[in-house]
Amino acid sequence: MECLLCGHLKTHKHGKTSKGSQRYFCVKCHQTFTDTFDTIYYRRQVSPQTVRIVLQSHAEGSSLQGVSRISGLAYNTGVSLIRAASQKGQLIDNQDASNIECSI
Repeated sequence: MECLLCGHLKTHKHGKTSKGSQRYFCVKCHQTFTDTFDTIYYRRQVSPQTVRIVLQSHAEGSSLQGVSRISGLAYNTGVSLIRAASQKGQLIDNQDASNIECSI
């Protein structure tokens, strides 16, 4: 697996986290990371299915209170997930927009 922090190609398995996901160690930068690093799932105690329910409910137009009731999560947790997904989506959109060539 490629290091998600420095891009080095050589990493080693480095045990498991308390949640059971694989931890990796980079030989070059001497940092440990998991495969969920730099995603909306990183350091969250919410299952991917619940994240999907929150985002799908919000995309379908449910209020934030409604999203909280549907998912069973606290209001602030739902808002945090939606905000993180929005920021990730905006980063991807900005990256794609910067690759567009314009001739004026």
